[in-house]
Amino acid sequence: MKKLERGRKVCPPGFHQCKIPLIHFRLVNKTSPTLYFLAGVTSCGKTQLALEWAEENGAEILSCDSIALYQGMDIGSAKPTEADQKRVKHYGLDLSKVNQRFDVSKYVIYAKKIIKDACKRNSKILVVGGSGFYLRSFFSAVVDEVTVSDEIKKYVDCLYREDGLNGLLEKLKQLNPNGLGELDQSNPVRVIKSLERCLATGLTLKELQKEFEKKPIPYSEFEKKTVLLDREDKDLIGLIKRRTEWMLANGLIEEVEGLIELGLMQNYPASSAVGYRETLAYLRGEIKRENLAEAIQVSTRQLAAKQRKWFRKYYHHDQLLIPVHGKGVSLSELVWRSDT
Repeated sequence: MKKLERGRKVCPPGFHQCKIPLIHFRLVNKTSPTLYFLAGVTSCGKTQLALEWAEENGAEILSCDSIALYQGMDIGSAKPTEADQKRVKHYGLDLSKVNQRFDVSKYVIYAKKIIKDACKRNSKILVVGGSGFYLRSFFSAVVDEVTVSDEIKKYVDCLYREDGLNGLLEKLKQLNPNGLGELDQSNPVRVIKSLERCLATGLTLKELQKEFEKKPIPYSEFEKKTVLLDREDKDLIGLIKRRTEWMLANGLIEEVEGLIELGLMQNYPASSAVGYRETLAYLRGEIKRENLAEAIQVSTRQLAAKQRKWFRKYYHHDQLLIPVHGKGVSLSELVWRSDT
């Protein structure tokens, strides 16, 4: 039996910057299976909270972290430990060798299989992570059917090596005289993919987006419930500092040295990840050892700010959980909200 629910999204200051209240409708099936999502900025405490909730509710965890899916990228990604993985079954970790690029299109295929198998076992799935584009793949189409030839990929790679990000943007703007829309122009991976698709199809980004919007909503048969975790600025700065110190004390530099031998530099998304990028700069002599921790902390704070901007765009304020200053998060504080 289905009923029609009517909801109103309110936009508080500093969160949704919408000009008018949004009225939305959706069909709710009382017997629909449920997907749970614990999202949030880096270093805010998602991993521990997810473990506790999954244990208490008999759930399995599907990681939604674009770096933890690489083998060997353990310390710098704060990947759940072997002990964590023994407590609760985890998916989405160690999916690819570090020298082989893994993208959201592969993740979409992988996640569908995991969720399908979990449903057959009547197991709950808790999706955990802060990689916005990967998280978004559960709520809207993020993968198109555009086939990019090896010739185009080589051309774009060559352009990036010779002219950098500015060269890519210049070419992309030539193909998009009416602008680049909401493209994150500071993200080389997004710019590269956009340029490849424009070259492969002869379409502008706006035209590609229109085609994209025709695609069906993924997991429409599921109810989706989300908690968005964040921290007050003072708390987050402290958590980032402690996490960075722990990483360096527990072998981040040695981990990166080993990953270089395994082909880390062949994989731009992996080698440019926060923590790894700065450690590589240190190994090249561009950063002094005594300045490495601060460099990682600065980049991590910048990442958190970027993630907040992303989450404010796609999530509702009533899904946001910010613990009291200086306090942790208890399971009793989790209130799962639908309609992301």
